[in-house]
Amino acid sequence: MRKRSLLLILAATLPLSGCFGGGMDLFGSDVDRSISTNTVQQKKSAEGRSDELTVQNAVSSADLSRSDSRLPWANATTGSAGVVTAIQEQKSNGVVCRNFSTTRHSYEGIAYFSGKTCTAGSGQWQLMSFTRQP
Repeated sequence: MRKRSLLLILAATLPLSGCFGGGMDLFGSDVDRSISTNTVQQKKSAEGRSDELTVQNAVSSADLSRSDSRLPWANATTGSAGVVTAIQEQKSNGVVCRNFSTTRHSYEGIAYFSGKTCTAGSGQWQLMSFTRQP
């Protein structure tokens, strides 16, 4: 009986000995410090630029004569969506500009942005600014 108990205890604790002796490294190599899980990319990604262009298209094609100033937008490529809450149009020397405010709901959370888009010489709209607000 005592021998059986001793074998049972030994069988139960033997697998745990690897956790305490020599560390958890199975192959004897050092820790790879080149991998980091807490960094945030500071450059604009292609997805972020895609959202900017989606908002620009919504603002530039908006009918400002509508009574409802809220303009929803969605980007199927990134899964982001939001609502443009204000658009103010300015005309100067044949150039039309629209200042706007919008939200962006993405996997990163909800963020607020302000921006400006203007017509270029050919009549095409060009995004002049798109800035995240605190």
